[in-house]
Amino acid sequence: MTAASVLRRLTLALLLAGAASQASATTGLDSQQCALLKQHVLRPGAPVDCPQLQVVRFSYLDFDQVRHDDGEIMVMAAVAPQVKALFDELLKRRFPLAQARLMEHYQGNDDASMADNNTSAFNDRPITGGGAVSLHAYGLAIDINPLQNPYVRRDAQGRLAYSPPAGQAFGERIAGRAGSSEQVVELFAQHGFLTWGGDWKKPIDYQHFQVSRKLAERLAKLPAPQARQLFESTVVAYRACRTGHGGKPKDRKVCAAVAS
Repeated sequence: MTAASVLRRLTLALLLAGAASQASATTGLDSQQCALLKQHVLRPGAPVDCPQLQVVRFSYLDFDQVRHDDGEIMVMAAVAPQVKALFDELLKRRFPLAQARLMEHYQGNDDASMADNNTSAFNDRPITGGGAVSLHAYGLAIDINPLQNPYVRRDAQGRLAYSPPAGQAFGERIAGRAGSSEQVVELFAQHGFLTWGGDWKKPIDYQHFQVSRKLAERLAKLPAPQARQLFESTVVAYRACRTGHGGKPKDRKVCAAVAS
């Protein structure tokens, strides 16, 4: 066994130990929560079901730097510990979030959630503007501060259209502006969300972070413990690539492709 592989195994063990320590901040869904979810957000035929989902609770600072302890986001259970660590780091960095409420508050209406500048994750829906199922339907995509980080596409007349519409005010990207996703791309990647919609060409989705579709489909088919271990192994691979364990450090996009 090479030194690099030993290091990767040790890192994975440490990550899994850290995941166990985050368990108290993540909770599975009880029967009442599941029933509520199925009214508006979780539909028959979805790629995951209630037992595969968890709610992550966290504290955050708003844009006035006022602390709130009621942040909630629903994700696939396999990624919940990393998501908790991610949002704890956002708080530590004083990165602002307008709010974070579960999609049940919006009856699964993504437009309403974006208009409310709500940070969210699980929502059983197709991708915006298309028929394929969104990575949100796996609980493996996170949207942050949609107003400051809008979804941008060109309409039939070639004009830029923004979602939410008020996001047009933030169409000109300023990386140092409060709440801008550009500031946390690497942080999301360090916690396994290797794809950023701001890298896309058409459309551009500045609010959006996700895992690869290939990984999402694999995770959805595995029992929770194996799914968590697989996800943690992608985190290890990405971090090792970025730090250059066993070789030269590589670019973020290169490492994302390798880890995915």
